[in-house]
Formats: sequence, C-alpha cells, structure tokens
Amino acid sequence: MAEPTEPELPRGIALAWGVAASPQRGPKREMSVERIVEAAVEIADAEGLAAVSMAAVANRLGFTPMSLYRYVSAKEDLLLLMQEEATGLPAEEALAADGWREGLTALYRGQIQTYLRHPWVLDIPITGSPATPNSSAWMDAGLRALADTPLTHDERLAVMLLVTGEARWAGIVLAGYARTQRERGIAGEELTRYEDALYRTLVTADAYPHLRAAIDAGVFLDDSDPFSWGLERTLDGVAAYIERAAEGRHAERVPWVAPADADIAGDKRFRDAQKTVQAAEKAVRDARRVERQAAREARERLARRADRD
Repeated sequence: MAEPTEPELPRGIALAWGVAASPQRGPKREMSVERIVEAAVEIADAEGLAAVSMAAVANRLGFTPMSLYRYVSAKEDLLLLMQEEATGLPAEEALAADGWREGLTALYRGQIQTYLRHPWVLDIPITGSPATPNSSAWMDAGLRALADTPLTHDERLAVMLLVTGEARWAGIVLAGYARTQRERGIAGEELTRYEDALYRTLVTADAYPHLRAAIDAGVFLDDSDPFSWGLERTLDGVAAYIERAAEGRHAERVPWVAPADADIAGDKRFRDAQKTVQAAEKAVRDARRVERQAAREARERLARRADRD
C-alpha cells in the first residue's frame, strides 16, 4: 500500500497553524495577520458578516487594500481566520467535566455561547471540516469526553456531529431572536407574548386543530428550553447505544448515500417540474387562506343572525 502523500496546505489553513511564509514586502510592525483578523471580527460583530471586505478592514486599519493582500491573499482565507478567532478554545468546564454526558453538554453550551457572541459565524458557508487549531481543539475535547466509552472512533465522531449539529440549530434560532429583540428594542418576554397573540389571531381550530390545541395549552408562553430538552433526549439515545456497545452489540454502520435527487438537480426538465410543484403548492395555500377567511366571515354572519333572533 502506497504511503499517503502530504497535502499542500491551503493558504488560510497554513496561516491558522502559523506555518505560512511571511510577506516579503509591505508595512512593517504596523500590520500583521492577527491585526487584520481582529479588525475584521470587530466589523462583523458590529455590522454583520456582509460588512466585512478587504477594503473595509484596510480602512479600519488605515492602510490600502493591497497592503492586506500581502498578508491575507483571499477573502475566503480571511473568513476562515475570523471563524477560528471567534471559535476560540473550549472552556475548562468542558475539559474537566465528570463523564461523557456532562462533557458533551458543556461543549454544546459553549458552542451556543460562541454563536450568541458572534452570530455572523452562522453566516459563513460550510464548505468542509475546518482543519484549524481551535476547531481541532473542540473536536478533540468531544472525543476526549467519549474516550472511556466502548464506542468505536467513527461512532464517537458521529456523536460529536449530533451534538454540534444541535448546537448550531439552537444557535441559529437563538441568535435570530436576539437580533430581532435588538432591532425592535423589546425584551424576550414581550416578543414571546407578541408571537403567542399572533398565533392565537391567525390559527383556527378548524384549519389547524392540533396546532390550535397546543396554542391553547400555552406552548408559546412556556419558558422551558426546548433545545436542551432535545439534547437530553439525544444523549439518552446515545447512552442506550453505549450500553448495548458495552455488551458487544455495535450497530451496523449505514454507508453514506447522497440524496436521491442530487445527481439530477441540474436537469432543466426536473427543475421545471419542481417549479410546477411549488406553484401548485402555493395555489393550495392561497385556496386554504381564502377558505379560512370565508369560514370566519360565515361564523360572523351566524353570530349576527343569532343576535338579531
């Protein structure tokens, strides 16, 4: 079997690991990769990821964009380094946790806090696993939490993907709500009451009986954390699997299969058919909206007739 060749490091990853060659020309002590990344993070924290550009960073530092390109040669590299800076290292709480479950829960909470501090991280497209020092430290911490379990290495990594995926989803929702509260200048409780009132106004028992029952039960006013509840049930499943694995009953791994439509997504006739389905679905939604309006008007007429009688 041939020895694997050592891959050529992309510039951004080489910069993250501190093994990239330094520029031969350009500003001396006034400029560095660290300063560029810090300035970019400050812009993203204040104005969002869309505001970050090489020109904006250069202007913040008082240099020309060309000066930056001698240190960070591409916007993609800058985004990678910004993500690395925002990610930081996992908290000591996660590393010192007693047991795999506590360790993974601490990592989950730490990841959400990162998203709340730097919500723009969620806007960076996922193009692969970020093989950077801080990201590797988080992955290592998760695998460390599972090291004493009977899970195989690939199973431990799969559990890590479960936890980080749940944290990312929770981060998307919580960061979105935090942004809405800032923009509207309202507290979380006020936003919760507004949404509850909105659903109570729009959702009827005739059209959406199960959702209306949940609304009447007060689900939108409940102050419990549904994301933590979901994580706990996920970890319950992992715990049950670990128990089976301890008895030597590992489940057969399912091979990765691409989505069925992935290979035909570019076909014009297929795209046209998808558009036809979407148009039909929209027509059904519109018809149901008309039906709900007609039902409300019919109930109002009946109520007025009953009052006259």
